[in-house]
Amino acid sequence: MAGHEHSHDDHAHDYKHSHAHGSGGHAHGSGGHGGHSHGVSADADRRWLLGALALIVVFMAGEVAVGFAAQSLALISDAAHMLTDAASIALALVAMRLAARPARGGYTYGLKRAEILSAQANGVTLLVLSAWLGYEAITRLFEPPEVTGSLVLVTALVGIVVNLAATWCMSKANRSSLNVEGAFQHVLTDLYAFIATAVAGAVVLTTGFARADAIASLIVVALMLKAGIALVRDSGRIFLEAAPAGIDPDTVADRMVTEPLVEEIHDLHIWEITSGQPALSAHILVTPGGDCHAVRRSLQRRLADEYGITHSTLQVDHVGEDEAGALLQIATPSDAAAEHCADAHGPVHRAGPHEH
Repeated sequence: MAGHEHSHDDHAHDYKHSHAHGSGGHAHGSGGHGGHSHGVSADADRRWLLGALALIVVFMAGEVAVGFAAQSLALISDAAHMLTDAASIALALVAMRLAARPARGGYTYGLKRAEILSAQANGVTLLVLSAWLGYEAITRLFEPPEVTGSLVLVTALVGIVVNLAATWCMSKANRSSLNVEGAFQHVLTDLYAFIATAVAGAVVLTTGFARADAIASLIVVALMLKAGIALVRDSGRIFLEAAPAGIDPDTVADRMVTEPLVEEIHDLHIWEITSGQPALSAHILVTPGGDCHAVRRSLQRRLADEYGITHSTLQVDHVGEDEAGALLQIATPSDAAAEHCADAHGPVHRAGPHEH
């Protein structure tokens, strides 16, 4: 067989359809990438993220100092939340650069899941901080300390302005990646938290009700819990190779099996390489003598048009070919008891009613 060359400086591969012809039939495999690119520019949106990061870090340092001076847990909890915002943005910047590296060596997808690692780390940090701040807030509900309402109010009002500016910067960045979107949601959450803190400061200043500070802290904790759980859940789905949210594999398979000439679909897998990059692989059986190439091309067009899945790998074979049993043992399309392998990966889909 002819050799092939790898260029380690340019990984823009032009995937070709390959054939394996044998006496017993032919198997067709395709990467189905069609020239689309998964590359992410490491410099894209960096100025917006860096601008938001600078605003948050400078204000966070001042808020910590004022929070201790005013003995305000609400301000300290806001600062802790802003710390996670800063970490999220910093990790997003690192992940963008890592994700832009070309795939090579053992990392066949490159380092695209670096952003998912940062999103999960950020989510876990939020959950840990919310647990600590929740405990402190509940303690202060029973024994409220003396709180300087004027310092809390002024600092919170400045925080609202800073978070508005940071939110605007983040809204300009590309939010298709999970960690960038997570950072944006955190900054937006901080904006709501500062509003709650400003209200608490005004209540303490005008009424002397010191427990308002702890109540505002609990509101911040609830917002942190919501954001943290969402990040851990979404990143966990990607790490566990779950189908992307909103895509039901059984529904996709049932749509694919209606394609003319398609008799059966099995070993269907749908997952996300990283956020916003769904991928699919499947074994397709077509009627004897059917045009495997035409079926593959048509299915890949449908997957791209109907589900936005542009990274698909389809193995297409004819029903009953390779009688030696290397690929499948199936007598007819309606023979529900026949399986293509001893350990089937998921349900078998055929035209007409069938179990999932």
